Amino acid sequence: MTALLPLLAGLGTGLALIVAIGVQNTYLLRLAVSSGLRVVAAAVVVCAVSDAVLIVAGVLGVGAVVDRFPVALLVVRFVGAAFLVTYGVLAARRALRPSSDAMRVADEAADDGVPAPAAGSGPARPGAVAAGRTRTAPPGQAVTMRTAVATMLVFTWANPHVYLDTLVFLGSVANQQGPDDRWLWTVGAVAASCLWFGALGFGGRVLRPLFAKPLTWRVFDGLVAVVMLTFGVLLVVGA
Repeated sequence: MTALLPLLAGLGTGLALIVAIGVQNTYLLRLAVSSGLRVVAAAVVVCAVSDAVLIVAGVLGVGAVVDRFPVALLVVRFVGAAFLVTYGVLAARRALRPSSDAMRVADEAADDGVPAPAAGSGPARPGAVAAGRTRTAPPGQAVTMRTAVATMLVFTWANPHVYLDTLVFLGSVANQQGPDDRWLWTVGAVAASCLWFGALGFGGRVLRPLFAKPLTWRVFDGLVAVVMLTFGVLLVVGA
């Protein structure tokens, strides 16, 4: 029971810090409703492993090093701001001027690396549609695994707040637990990241029927634009 307390404390603190509308969460939700299972799984792994690495590094004292080199965070801040503003502008463009193509509904296997049959290539196999699950994707916005992973890495590591939240804040709180309990607390904090990103990535897939409507994509891309541009401006002004 004594060992369970720091574990639960780390879990609660991690969830309180990570469960919020942010750049990482917004992009992961977009992948959840528009990409295949393998792409979503890769993005979830990137988020969870990145958080775990940063939290453990903070417990080991790397946060103190970050505090001594504010110039590094300044560079990260402006690089991250430029990326966020660019992505936000693209999202706003998708919301205001959506593609004229019809919403694409295809076998989910096509998004997991199995090419879908080309139009006119021959009659469909009997039961092919029934055997596979369908997916929805915004017109012209299919995301490859490489693009999804690269974008998520930038959203994660080019955000100076992630260093302050994990390396500095969580690292310092973990070390306040004492030498006996700090690693149990750390396990709880890492578990919080795994639980949250897993729930958001895999649970977000239940929203796919809603995103079969083009209007839903326009509204969602509008919200994405607001989130990205807001965080980008906040980074520029140093908030």
